[in-house]
Amino acid sequence: MAGLTPATPHPVNLVVHQISRVLEVTFDTGESFRLPFELMRVYSPSAEVRGHGPGQETLQVGKRDVGITAIEPVGNYGVRPRFSDGHETGIFSWDVLYDLGRHQEARWADYLQRLEAAGATREPMQAQEASRPGAVK
Repeated sequence: MAGLTPATPHPVNLVVHQISRVLEVTFDTGESFRLPFELMRVYSPSAEVRGHGPGQETLQVGKRDVGITAIEPVGNYGVRPRFSDGHETGIFSWDVLYDLGRHQEARWADYLQRLEAAGATREPMQAQEASRPGAVK
């Protein structure tokens, strides 16, 4: 969390779109972002994902189909989504949501690059197993 200030944009509307798996966030600046659940999950501001300091980040893999099963307000500064893979410890403060929206393209490109460098995939483990040569389908 970079820090909430009086100048931090605040959401005026949040809509969870289950079919397209995006969180639509409209801020008081007039800006609106459609954040894919997968992007939110892999950039969760939780210790599980970010670690406790620089260099301790954990690359999240197999999250293409992740959903949000619930989303709850946290005080007057953020929300906590519950993801379908069981992850529920990341609190997305308004500044984190805004930053993710503003830098969505760069974050997505970085994520794909890190997956490729690690030889990993966005596909859930079940899909990875089924696509291996010789797998029983």
